[in-house]
Amino acid sequence: MRAVLLGGFGGLNKLRVAKRVMPEARDGELQLRVKACGLNFIDLMVRQGNIDNPPKTPLVPGFECSGIVEALGDGVKGFEIGDRVMAFVNYNAWAEVVCTPVEFVYKIPDDMSFSEAAAFPMNFVTAYMMLFEVANLREGMSVLVHSAGGGVGQAVAQLCSTIPSVTVFGTASSFKHEAIKDSVTHLFDRNADYVQEVKRISPEGVDIVLDCLCGENTGKGLSLLKPLGTYILYGSSNMVTGETKSFFSFAKSWWQVEKVNPIKLYEENKVIAGFSLLNLLFKQNRGGLIKGIMDKLITLYNEKKIKPVVDSLWALEEVKEAMQRIHDRGNIGKLILDVEKAPTPLMANDSTETSEAGEEEEDHEGDNENKERMPFIQ
Repeated sequence: MRAVLLGGFGGLNKLRVAKRVMPEARDGELQLRVKACGLNFIDLMVRQGNIDNPPKTPLVPGFECSGIVEALGDGVKGFEIGDRVMAFVNYNAWAEVVCTPVEFVYKIPDDMSFSEAAAFPMNFVTAYMMLFEVANLREGMSVLVHSAGGGVGQAVAQLCSTIPSVTVFGTASSFKHEAIKDSVTHLFDRNADYVQEVKRISPEGVDIVLDCLCGENTGKGLSLLKPLGTYILYGSSNMVTGETKSFFSFAKSWWQVEKVNPIKLYEENKVIAGFSLLNLLFKQNRGGLIKGIMDKLITLYNEKKIKPVVDSLWALEEVKEAMQRIHDRGNIGKLILDVEKAPTPLMANDSTETSEAGEEEEDHEGDNENKERMPFIQ
């Protein structure tokens, strides 16, 4: 079978499509024929080795996918061969066939496409749990979300719209504003002084801050919280600047984070929290909790209240170009690797690898200078 292989941590040249041995479902697992895979910013950080305790390479990246059940491991109940499903996977999602425990697999609504299903789990579960499980979003509250044009940002905006009179402040690159202006109440340029803009509209600040940037935005977010407000950190994309891991960017981001004083939180009645869906699933064994959240989200989807925003579809062989797009913060919504999509001839030449060992050649200088990214845009 084909799979995207990360041969080592570093730049885009570490990614190749490789032939791998097809996995078989063990006890309690499902084997899925993959149709589409989600690409998230955490995948970019994994590629760079920019995470705590990175796994050993070579490895197949990816944490979510959609497809069809091909085989059932012993003890599996509630699924049949041929079921259309979406799933969380602890790595190995970017492949034609994956196996994952049954507790991480969910049936797809009849009118949901495979690309939408691959865009659904990470973004909407993250957004839902931060808003409702951690911050207790209620009628009349206000939310500030960074990267409002991304997959999580758009999921946050849609979920906020299900609660009456919620005000959503969003930051995003200016070129995204026209496309997402109707999804949030107030939209600011990501490089502008959004603190002053928010205070001009809401002098008391906001009830919830959702921060995927970290660095100096931590202090800014805390300063914007109303009494009893909640700041949630769920990413650190400011640490990613160049193509490879930058110790300077890491140190700068760490240095800019405001040192939290618990006494000050007590005096100001503010809450600071963190959220990592992958740790909750794979390290803290909260699969049952996530299953309940997915049931609620699927109900909202069936009621036409939420819908995944798919930015573009890419072939497995176009993974480098897809990852560059998310690195450039050029996406509106989710990037999807479409396993059945044929690559454009322009992109296919240097992306195919047949060695299972993941051995790879460095790109020749200048090979990619004139390459134009040509995804299928939804």
